Amino acid sequence: MMRHIAIMAYAARPDAIRGVSVAIERFTGEGIEVIISPSIADVISPEHAAACKVREAEEFRKLADMVITFGGDGTLLSAARTMIGADVPIMGVNVGKLGFLAEFSMTELDDAIDRVVSGAYRIVDRTTLEVSFGNVTSFALNEVLVERSSKAKMIAVRAWVDDHHVADYRADGVIVATPTGSTAYSLAAGGPIIAPSTNSFCITPIAPHTLTLRPLIIDDSSEVRLELYSEGDPGQVVADGQILGSISGRQPIVVRKSSHLVKLVKRVDSTYYDLLRQKLLWAVDPATK
Repeated sequence: MMRHIAIMAYAARPDAIRGVSVAIERFTGEGIEVIISPSIADVISPEHAAACKVREAEEFRKLADMVITFGGDGTLLSAARTMIGADVPIMGVNVGKLGFLAEFSMTELDDAIDRVVSGAYRIVDRTTLEVSFGNVTSFALNEVLVERSSKAKMIAVRAWVDDHHVADYRADGVIVATPTGSTAYSLAAGGPIIAPSTNSFCITPIAPHTLTLRPLIIDDSSEVRLELYSEGDPGQVVADGQILGSISGRQPIVVRKSSHLVKLVKRVDSTYYDLLRQKLLWAVDPATK
């Protein structure tokens, strides 16, 4: 059984804070140490805060056996950035609208806590991306995006895969997505759903200027290099929704498979395809409803 549980939450959502309070009561009642950040301690009751160990989130890496997030997928992605390389599993409790990664709902909170206490869960490994440009190196669980800085103009991006020229994209942006990220921004941009066990990435253009540019599946052992190839406004590099910095000229952006995995906590009695049907209504026939 996990003995040290760290909790991260979107503190601006009252439902998330209510969930944190319930989790603190349940876990401490089971003799499990709960670790929270000062920002969470400031918005819960003094009694609940006093029952926890309060540390900065960066310290969770060496203190926690598991991290539980209360929020949406963005909160879980934030936890993944904090915990990357720490080999600590993350469970997401969704208090937002969809919550594809944060698959447990608030109505299932008691069941989720029971699963943690009893060990009735499974842990899956998810591939991450490493992106490098200039002096910047970062990681992403879902996707790396090169996009225009000015919303009024397209961006011109030249792409190579393993030093082979693949395409010149004139588009609103170009996404490199993991299988995990294939159900996020890439899907909204017309990319395919990729099973998470697949060893591949997807290069997805956003609103390309020509219909002949379609999403491209590549092996995840490949290295992707992206460069702006026309003069004009600079672009920017975004990893899991976080702007990493601006780019201009022919500065290369290199995206490759990271050596780090993110561990996600899942139900033992549910599959990825169950989640697709439940969350995205994938392959659901309205005539049978």
